[in-house]
Amino acid sequence: MSALALSVRDSATMFRRDIVHSLRYPMMTVGGIMVPVMMLLLFDGVFGGTMRAGLGAIVPAGGSYLDYLVPGILVMTVGSSAAATAINVTMDMNEGIIARFRTMAVTRTSVLTGQMLGSLLRTLLSGALVVAAALALGFRPHATAPQWFAAAAVFAMLTVALTWLGTAFGLQAKTPGGANGLAQLVAFMPFISSAFVPTEAMPAGVRWFAEHQPFTPVIETLRALLFGVPVGDYAIWAVAWCIAITAAGYVWARARYSRIPAR
Repeated sequence: MSALALSVRDSATMFRRDIVHSLRYPMMTVGGIMVPVMMLLLFDGVFGGTMRAGLGAIVPAGGSYLDYLVPGILVMTVGSSAAATAINVTMDMNEGIIARFRTMAVTRTSVLTGQMLGSLLRTLLSGALVVAAALALGFRPHATAPQWFAAAAVFAMLTVALTWLGTAFGLQAKTPGGANGLAQLVAFMPFISSAFVPTEAMPAGVRWFAEHQPFTPVIETLRALLFGVPVGDYAIWAVAWCIAITAAGYVWARARYSRIPAR
């Protein structure tokens, strides 16, 4: 069997392990999936009227704050999932199972790839629930089928990127609390982006940061695709950021995994 075939087989095994782990702790899994839906209900139901009145014509997408909000919540869904992945990895580290895997005849990257695939599946499910809840609340996108597919691809790319980064955080941290703390630094960044208000409404210094951080081009790309408007340069920057974060997270995670002593 070739090295590629072995890697695929071992990754599939670790993916199944991750799914079984999720099913064994359903409350943790369901809670992680439902948190973004609750955030959508919170920001639209509690803050939506104030935001709509305060921003007025600044908010695009026909003046509907819910339409403006959904892409930002989708990005926060990915951040929340990455934090959960970081915690799961640290728990595996503390239980010694990853060190045991290091002694077994399994492909080195398969342990990490299985975590990534499991997180990708859960995040896609969570994102679908967010969209379903938004549609029930009155979210009305104008995307064509190819634009929906492109939006899903961007969402998946960001998920892969942040999952590898979350995996690296989990391998770096000593405790689940430490892993969550590292991941929350990333999960907080969408608050300082165009997720909830346009960057034009921000003070100059905050606006500069919001316009040049990784999440704003991803959010604006999703927003443009869902409403059938020109994407512009946002798509290029979104893809570039996703590739850069994926590469950094993957290299960091592999380096940390290689230093784990076998037991």
